[in-house]
Amino acid sequence: MKQDLPLEKILDQGKKIFSVEFFPPKSDAMGEQLIKAAEKIKPLNPDFVTITYGAGGSTRQRTLDYACKLKDEVGFSVMPHLTCVGHSKAELLDILKSFHDTGFKNIMALRGDPPKGETNFKPHPEGLAYASELVALIKENYPEFSLGVAGYPEKHMEAVDLQSDISSLAHKVSQGASFVTTQLFFDNQYYFKYVELCKEAGISIPILPGILPALSLDQLRKFCSFGGSSIPAELESRLTAVAGNKEQEAEVGETWAFEQIKELLERGAPGVHFYILNRSKTVCSLMQRLKDSGIEI
Repeated sequence: MKQDLPLEKILDQGKKIFSVEFFPPKSDAMGEQLIKAAEKIKPLNPDFVTITYGAGGSTRQRTLDYACKLKDEVGFSVMPHLTCVGHSKAELLDILKSFHDTGFKNIMALRGDPPKGETNFKPHPEGLAYASELVALIKENYPEFSLGVAGYPEKHMEAVDLQSDISSLAHKVSQGASFVTTQLFFDNQYYFKYVELCKEAGISIPILPGILPALSLDQLRKFCSFGGSSIPAELESRLTAVAGNKEQEAEVGETWAFEQIKELLERGAPGVHFYILNRSKTVCSLMQRLKDSGIEI
């Protein structure tokens, strides 16, 4: 079993970080698919894996259950997500106790998105309104946890502008975050500019780029509409040219992700975090392509 270490200790090893994100399954059959994907990814030896947390805490128990399966059955170092949505402080502290007692060392601390069908975030009357407050709550009660927070290279959809969004990130970091994982992006220039602006704002912790290998143009448009990411014209053109052919669309998305990752790592990114949608094929192929190119992560 992979030793579950606080992320600071992994970063202190001086290697490039490789991590992947899972989401809690909605059924037993989907759960079997998740575990099968995890088993195929295991030989790649990711530094850690994350598992998301549904809007309004809708997957609270499944997040914990599958975080435990990924840790105890597959042998990963696991970083569960935790959001403010729909929870009082007391409920959040109860969840944190569960995470602590189960042996997790790292948490991705997020405000969270509004529940399905709602457009505006509404904090619980006895809860928290911002991710910075969640970071502070965790550090006050469980200072041993290593905490990740989210960053948005093209700004959060609710932010007035990028600079104000980075100011909010700086506040989150000041409360005790150890690293940042970015929202997905498809133009590396957004990431490099973001890192530069973060440094100017005094943010010195690692900023891990989040990469989604596209499977189709429809999928890409759907995900970008959720998070406000833009689609480069060249990527859209490549996907349009093979629209309707699932294998060719996936190959275009994989090649684009490979080109992104190669440049990111060559220009100093601390690693890469894959959004894999509980599928193993593309990440396994990408890691092999990187290895064949002499790039080790």
